[in-house]
Amino acid sequence: MSRPASRPVSTWLPLAAAIVSEVSATLALRAAVDQPAWYALTVVGYLAAFGLLARTLEAGMPVGVAYAVWAATGVAATAVLAVPLFGESLSPTAGVGIALIVVGVVVVELGSHRATTRPTGAER
Repeated sequence: MSRPASRPVSTWLPLAAAIVSEVSATLALRAAVDQPAWYALTVVGYLAAFGLLARTLEAGMPVGVAYAVWAATGVAATAVLAVPLFGESLSPTAGVGIALIVVGVVVVELGSHRATTRPTGAER
């Protein structure tokens, strides 16, 4: 049994950029509560994030993997960055939750390499 090939950089780079865009937009949304000018960055960030996520899917990353990595990394990064930026708290329980999110994403990624495709009707 051969080891599955890893995903090319061309799928991970737009996903990383999508995550940065989404986290920036979410943090800008929080900042806009106090200073409405931040809404502009919120809109631009979310539009860029979805465009880059689409590019990730076009590059061949499975949607389940892309969305799991995008959403989970976004949640974890936003929670951690909100502490120094907005003085929000992060309890030990929340830290455990973030660790579980990371473990879950790793499991999804590993599972996607083991998934087999079903033959279509013509291939049976």
